[in-house]
Amino acid sequence: MAITTSPLVVLLAVAAVVSTVSPASALPAGLPDIKSLPNPWSAFKNLSGCHFGDERQGLGKLKDYLWHFGYLSYPSSPSSPSFNDMFDADMELAIKTYQRNFGLNVTGDLDAATVSQMMAPRCGVADVVNGTSTMGADGAVHGRGLFSYFPGSPRWPRSKKTLRYAITATSATSIDRATLSRVFASAFAQWSAATTLNFTETASASDADITIGFYSGDHGDGEAFDGPLGTLAHAFSPTNGRLHLDASEAWVAGGDVTKASSSFAVDLESVAVHEIGHILGLGHSSVEDSIMFPTLTSRTKKVNLGTDDVAGIQGLYGNNPNFKGVAPPATTTSSREMDTAGAGALSRTWRGLVDGAAAVAIGFGLALL
Repeated sequence: MAITTSPLVVLLAVAAVVSTVSPASALPAGLPDIKSLPNPWSAFKNLSGCHFGDERQGLGKLKDYLWHFGYLSYPSSPSSPSFNDMFDADMELAIKTYQRNFGLNVTGDLDAATVSQMMAPRCGVADVVNGTSTMGADGAVHGRGLFSYFPGSPRWPRSKKTLRYAITATSATSIDRATLSRVFASAFAQWSAATTLNFTETASASDADITIGFYSGDHGDGEAFDGPLGTLAHAFSPTNGRLHLDASEAWVAGGDVTKASSSFAVDLESVAVHEIGHILGLGHSSVEDSIMFPTLTSRTKKVNLGTDDVAGIQGLYGNNPNFKGVAPPATTTSSREMDTAGAGALSRTWRGLVDGAAAVAIGFGLALL
């Protein structure tokens, strides 16, 4: 899949800013000393190096993060439970599942790479639903697709070949309606090209199968947004049809997002393509280059379906006979190649932070993400 990344995106040297991390767990040398990480999970950098048996302020917040994305289960607590700061056995097990899903070393410890990934902006849809990972990593056969479906594999009815969508809540964004229509038409087209489905915009929510809107904070669906570069958006499985975007993000809906003046810039179409995948029934994927990988870097364009995405969606809705196949990845020079030789030791494009006036955590989250 084509991924274009700003030269300002670099891998996070978490170990460089946390004095308790041993040299063995540090990220490669030569990376910038990032002091300020303005997103809801920035404080996680202080927890790098923690392991089973530790007690440290902030572990309770990280437990809440793991609970929110399905890695910790508390059936008796329908609302967010109150967590202590003890690194217990449940937390260790949750971290191992997280590491497995994201292709990290499965240690159960909060090593630098794990903490960096956790700080990445991402999709708000859980990676684990009712105790089952939706990322396709568990038990996967090498070389097989790692796409996943929601539990029960919900999909839109076979008789419904055209889905109508309405952009219904726009008062919280400054993007004009014509631009929004263009962006979402392009995002839906990515999925219709590979399947038997068609999509058409309608002006009325009452006529729509899918509703799209921008919201801030707690907006009534039990999944409150948390501010810039945390949870970018979320959507619901078929046939719910709701797609919500965090109005606090610095959305870019036109032009080259990689050249955006803001370090916080997030590409709207990239996030939209991901969330539409959820609307159609796809869960998250462990394939980093796929659209359905949970995280998205700021200043990054990622809109073309990957092989994993296509296999997943065609498994639900069949193949469009006119589909021309997956576009080959574009050859680009990443910031790791341009700015630091040491960063090559960690080859995960999405595991990084933006270096600018205020350093920006990566992700996407896209997972947008």
